[in-house]
Amino acid sequence: MVLITVHLPPGATLADARHELGLAEDEVDTAYGLVPLDPDQGLYALRVTEPAAGRAAPPAGGPYSDPPIEPYGPPQ
Repeated sequence: MVLITVHLPPGATLADARHELGLAEDEVDTAYGLVPLDPDQGLYALRVTEPAAGRAAPPAGGPYSDPPIEPYGPPQ
C-alpha cells in the first residue's frame, strides 16, 4: 500500500473517497481509513494499492513514503 492525499468535500467519509476515486474496497486500507489532514480545506490522506494510486492521479497527490512507525532505540 502507498499513501496518497486527496481533496474531497469537508466531512467526507472513506466511502465518499472510494466513490470519488472509483476504488474498490480491496484497493483501500480500510483499517487506516480516511485521515483528515486539513478538513476545512477538504484535504485527506488514505492508503491504497499502487495500481489504485496510479489511477487516482493526477487529482490525488503522491504516492508518498509510508514507513512503519516503530519505537526508537535498542530493544528493552
